[in-house]
Amino acid sequence: MGYATTRVLERVLASVGKLGAPAATEFEPACDVAGGGVLAAVPALLAQGLLRRPPSYQLPQGFYGIDSIFLVLALMALARIRSLEQLRYQAPGEWGTLLGLDRIPEVRTLREKVERLCQDPGRAKEWNAQLAKEWMACQDSADVYYYCDGHVRVYHGEKTPLPRHYVARERLCLRATVDYWVNAMDGQPFLYVNKEVDPGLIATLKNDVVPWLQQLAAKTAEQEQRLAEDPRAHWFTLVFDREGYSPELFAELFQKRIAILTYHKFPKEDWPVEQFRAYRVELAGGQKVMMKLSERGTRLSNDLWLRQVRKLTDSGHQTAMLTTNFSAPMPVLAASMFARWCQENFFRYMREQYGLDRLVEYGTELVPDITEVVHPQWRRLDSQIRSKTGQRQRLHAKFGAMALSEGLSEDEVQTYERRKGELQEQIQHLNVEIDQLKQQRKQTQHHIPLQSLPEEERFTRLRTERKHFLDTIKMIAYRAETSLVSILREHLARSDDARTLVRQIFETEADLIPDMTNKTLTVQIHHLTQAAHDQVLEKLCAALNETQTVFPGTDLTLIFKIGSSQFPPGQEV
Repeated sequence: MGYATTRVLERVLASVGKLGAPAATEFEPACDVAGGGVLAAVPALLAQGLLRRPPSYQLPQGFYGIDSIFLVLALMALARIRSLEQLRYQAPGEWGTLLGLDRIPEVRTLREKVERLCQDPGRAKEWNAQLAKEWMACQDSADVYYYCDGHVRVYHGEKTPLPRHYVARERLCLRATVDYWVNAMDGQPFLYVNKEVDPGLIATLKNDVVPWLQQLAAKTAEQEQRLAEDPRAHWFTLVFDREGYSPELFAELFQKRIAILTYHKFPKEDWPVEQFRAYRVELAGGQKVMMKLSERGTRLSNDLWLRQVRKLTDSGHQTAMLTTNFSAPMPVLAASMFARWCQENFFRYMREQYGLDRLVEYGTELVPDITEVVHPQWRRLDSQIRSKTGQRQRLHAKFGAMALSEGLSEDEVQTYERRKGELQEQIQHLNVEIDQLKQQRKQTQHHIPLQSLPEEERFTRLRTERKHFLDTIKMIAYRAETSLVSILREHLARSDDARTLVRQIFETEADLIPDMTNKTLTVQIHHLTQAAHDQVLEKLCAALNETQTVFPGTDLTLIFKIGSSQFPPGQEV
């Protein structure tokens, strides 16, 4: 049965289908439990909806209940165990003690449980949408901003020849799949949409993100009244980068009462410096900085009227922004636009700390036949045009750099004229080739259905259900961690240390002291490395105790405190 197995009878009954109900969660006194500090995240995990799952999530009767499985997966993410396979290198009895069991599931068992939970396609997406609706409803700001951006997940396997995407962090075109994420201003995630064939940000906003936001985003009575009274009022603001620049999209969203905030792709000439004024701007993280800002109205090619806000940097560069949010002050718009980097920071943090880009299962599945891809012939012609255009630019540079100096002999003048004539001939020849290639590209269909590709060029996509399920749990874990970070920041001299301190708390040993008489489970977290951090941890424990959280599957209220290692009362030595 494996190491740390002490509840033998229950396991034998479960193996023959006679247990009747999952094993009860029963805590016993324990001392110096490795990583016991991760239990400090349980109140936040429950508040974020870890166990508020659709009824369709069910498991056959066995030793491990479904609540225990969800808790294991969430605590694994917080403990930086980045894959199910890495769990085999963790002490099973220590982890079992944290969950009120004798040991946690063996890797194969846990993998089978997750596979059963992910049998029905679309179930994880449904759960993610349900949670996202709850998270959105909890936003307290009257003017809500949603951030949308794509994250490229590189695929190094050989199961399928995925299309190539440009990976900015590696500056290479690699086989990958793209996830479009929707986040809050502070980077907290709501959901994502996977695209095995990237249609671009504009198409994803139109076809996926905006319909989803219209269905699930909260709308208060005050907003309803404002929308009815003011034709320029907006429901919420959608923030994205230059890839989403499209006057047609801006107008379409304006008709749907959705404001946009993005960078101006074609800002034209700089504005006079004397038009800029210094404003005190509060950033998403709470920092206050001075920015030189200016604003004008502008009209796009489709006659849409927008606000254009510019920021003047110390180097003299002017960053231009466009928005159809006509109510927010300039400093708020500037802070909201530059808060887009919180989403980039979220991607990097999740990739490094939570293994966001890890492949969670091997295998592929069919891509829907209606999916359109770039015609291979169109791509080849486009590549040739780009290559020859680059050659022509280099020849133009050489041609322009050649200069006839004075005092040259007749032979040197003839050599100069011959070389310049050769360059001009090569340029003219390239002009003809480029024009011919452009004509061929124009006559070639740009996109075709996937099923129209030659057999050798067709591809499948990576399986998505299990990935989306585990990513949803990672979202919950990240949001739970962020809620603890927000408490710590109020008491830290250096707020940037909050996440590092939370990770240290998760790794710290703890004593578990159940009290069946008073119906409590005391989690005594050991002292940290500095007295100042201990003081902050005491504040965190006080905040957690105010939640009066009951550990799932029990009637024990969690009590957190800080203290030295000691044997709990009643434990034999």
